[in-house]
Amino acid sequence: MENFLNPIEPPKIVKSWIDNEESHGSGMELPVFYPATGNQVSILVEDAYKDVDKAVMSARNAFDKSSWRKQSVEKRIEILENCRKLILDNLDELARLECLATGLIFREIKGFHLQRAAYNFRFFAQYISQAHGERFDNTEGYITLVNREPAGVIGLIAPWNAPMALATMKIAAAIAFGNCAVLKPSEQTPFSLVKLVTLLSQVLPPGVLNLVNGRGPITGSCLVSHPGVDRISFTGGTVTGRSVMEHAGKQLTPCSLELGGKSANIIFASADYQRALDGALIGIYSNNGQQCLAGSRILVEQTIFDQFVEEFVERTKNIVVGDPLDDNTEIGPIASKQHLERILSFADVAQHDGDKILVGGRRFSKYQNGYFLEPTAVLAKSNKSRACQEEIFGPFASFISFKSEDEAIAIANDTEFGLVSYVWSDHMPTIMNVSEAMRSGVVWINTPMMRELRAPFGGFKNSGVAREGGYSCEQFYTEEKTVSLPKSPLNLKKFGGGK
Repeated sequence: MENFLNPIEPPKIVKSWIDNEESHGSGMELPVFYPATGNQVSILVEDAYKDVDKAVMSARNAFDKSSWRKQSVEKRIEILENCRKLILDNLDELARLECLATGLIFREIKGFHLQRAAYNFRFFAQYISQAHGERFDNTEGYITLVNREPAGVIGLIAPWNAPMALATMKIAAAIAFGNCAVLKPSEQTPFSLVKLVTLLSQVLPPGVLNLVNGRGPITGSCLVSHPGVDRISFTGGTVTGRSVMEHAGKQLTPCSLELGGKSANIIFASADYQRALDGALIGIYSNNGQQCLAGSRILVEQTIFDQFVEEFVERTKNIVVGDPLDDNTEIGPIASKQHLERILSFADVAQHDGDKILVGGRRFSKYQNGYFLEPTAVLAKSNKSRACQEEIFGPFASFISFKSEDEAIAIANDTEFGLVSYVWSDHMPTIMNVSEAMRSGVVWINTPMMRELRAPFGGFKNSGVAREGGYSCEQFYTEEKTVSLPKSPLNLKKFGGGK
């Protein structure tokens, strides 16, 4: 029987943050649970329309009536660096709050997620230090200037699987380019982001960054359909993404949507075998398996298939599942009871489709109260199996064999998603041909997941709309303005006998 302690004492009631003050929502009270124990640890007060409207109006006033959007680049760089410092100065508390809500492994939150969160602010500080405009002199007698101005009020919707790392990408980008924002965390994982926003209020003027809490169909719907919002940036599931775009479309509000994935991890016989095996395990089981860019469909060349699958399964059986505060733990609990049950349902679905469960597929018997799952892998009957086509979003891998490069490409692209792809090979012609053929926004060669923030990140097909990254964020979070002027006074035609 588990005897896990809470990583930190949470706030008894989670409230919103509007105009640099705590604000009590007018909606329902929602329970918040610690995934490792299944115990309720807090109550979140949901924000209804009038609360969201208050937050949007706060951001609108800060954008329209204060000097925020006209701050110099030097001042914004200073603010972004101060935001970074606040994260680093409060690393342990933020990591414990994130662990409490998500069940993610504490050492990974502190050593990776929050380091990335802090770096997001530094990255955009460095990016805007190189900001430039455009000038055109091609038209005789005229100069045309193209400037970028902040877009306005941005609605930011963060996911539950990596709240700090992913939300700060949006926050840092929005304020770097002079916007004001309203952030909505997941109602399941509010703790770290509520704390972050209160910390950032030390360096951000009132109204620049507000936070509202609640469920997507309630609070989220109010935010994305609000006429005072100029942009929506959403990270989450594809079904919800469609709803976000539908609501925003009624106001013609531009959206950036980073959605689901069912990524192919293609392993050729020409790969460095051990690195590919290590990479395949990392690709599906890191972050408790809950990530849109997981390499969940593992395609292995037939000549090495049996050996690869056997060794993958043996390694999977040795994975340490347990307390997210324990340094030896490799996989912690699933984020919620509802999501645990959904993942488990795919074990039944797989068997119904003729797939073979190779390992896992059950609740982890050692811990009865928390949301723990045995790391799972199945041998798919074909790529048409639901376990290969639907995003499971957990530590659940599917194996498929292939005989040729063309077959691997066909299987990899046979999906509604197109977020990332992985290719493992030391044969350069194979690498080049397959990477060009992949219908995905990102292709990683001989590496598990990595992120170059200057490069665009986002997906093809149902994996998203628009991109995140340096220049991509600049395009999304700003409006282009063209200004044309003559180099000298014009000799204009005199209408109506003018002098």
